[in-house]
Amino acid sequence: MPRKIAALLLALLLLIPASYAQEPRVIYGTNDTVTISRSEYEKLQKYQLLEEVRTYIEQYYYVEPDEQAMMDGAIQGLLSGLGDAYTFYYPQEAWESMWEDDEGKYAGIGVQMLGDWRNSTVTIVRVFRDTPAEEAGLQKGDIFYKVEDLEVTTATMQDAVNIMRGVPGEKVHVEVLRNGEVMPFDIVKAEITVNRVEAKMLDDSIGYIAVYEFAGDADTAFNKAFEELQAQDMKGLVLDLRDNPGGWVEQGVRIADVFLDRTLLFYTQDRAGNQEKTYTTAGKSDIPLVILVNENSASTSEIFTAAMKDYQRATVVGTNTFGKGVIQYVTGLSDGVSGFQFTSAQYFSAKGNKVHEVGVAPDVEAALPEGEETTYFQFGDLSDPQLKTAIEEMSKLLK
Repeated sequence: MPRKIAALLLALLLLIPASYAQEPRVIYGTNDTVTISRSEYEKLQKYQLLEEVRTYIEQYYYVEPDEQAMMDGAIQGLLSGLGDAYTFYYPQEAWESMWEDDEGKYAGIGVQMLGDWRNSTVTIVRVFRDTPAEEAGLQKGDIFYKVEDLEVTTATMQDAVNIMRGVPGEKVHVEVLRNGEVMPFDIVKAEITVNRVEAKMLDDSIGYIAVYEFAGDADTAFNKAFEELQAQDMKGLVLDLRDNPGGWVEQGVRIADVFLDRTLLFYTQDRAGNQEKTYTTAGKSDIPLVILVNENSASTSEIFTAAMKDYQRATVVGTNTFGKGVIQYVTGLSDGVSGFQFTSAQYFSAKGNKVHEVGVAPDVEAALPEGEETTYFQFGDLSDPQLKTAIEEMSKLLK
């Protein structure tokens, strides 16, 4: 019995927050006995079935079980029970990969993915230039079907990423759905460098910046690009957030500082109704602004766009955005090598508009023509129909 309680205690300590786990609630006695409070014991009883299954496996499973893999699965199972596509566990390898990705350099195939909570699909929203994915023929709009033997859904998306990462020169088998057909690809991994911001002048007066993801040094890169375009006598800016899946909200706040002055940007609200408000700081540019969005613009992209629309600070062009308006915390666990993210609240725009499951509607609707939904346009390509509409709207603002 003492051994079982100790095992249960270990399982619980790995499942509860680190700060809570560190509270001195356990008293160790002699002869391998442990004394705990009644309330602590009652908490442990909740995990009795988990320990019962673990004991059976330890005694009767036909091969030696991997206890760490079992614990990883147990934690992921606990989080999966929430039914939230944006809450999941990072075991050690995934935890390392997640931070590696934020640095913008990793070994992989070179795609950007977006998971859709509505149907559990995972879609390629960007193929990075000069990468194994581009060379193999993967395209924007391809839906992941399998990576090796793993069926890819929002629930297994991080596992798929882990498989596609690794050592340059390794091969990975990927299957995608394209126009209803399963297409197989054998891809050799390589070093990938992610460019999160690109910028250029479209003509003598209109500047163009694309922010592909709010991660790494995106805000610093944006500010540098903005200053360089201003030095070229930019009179108006088209900001392209199409296919931007979001990222760190702090990045969006710092970029919003360029356009809004001491203003409520958004607020979050948890299940108890508690609100936390975020404001921009002093100092802003009054340059005319057009924002391009589409159905794959998600999370931070939507929060940023919603604020600019609320204050009529920008003309929003494109299609209704994705509708991911919930906030996740990424939390490291007490072992120092793993962590998890979980949804803690949802976002509302400054004027109280809900974003989650609703998205942000454009001021000017501009969908890609039928048959061009997956067309890849080079950066700043003036044959891009949505970009053309954005330029037309900017020309109106500059008159």
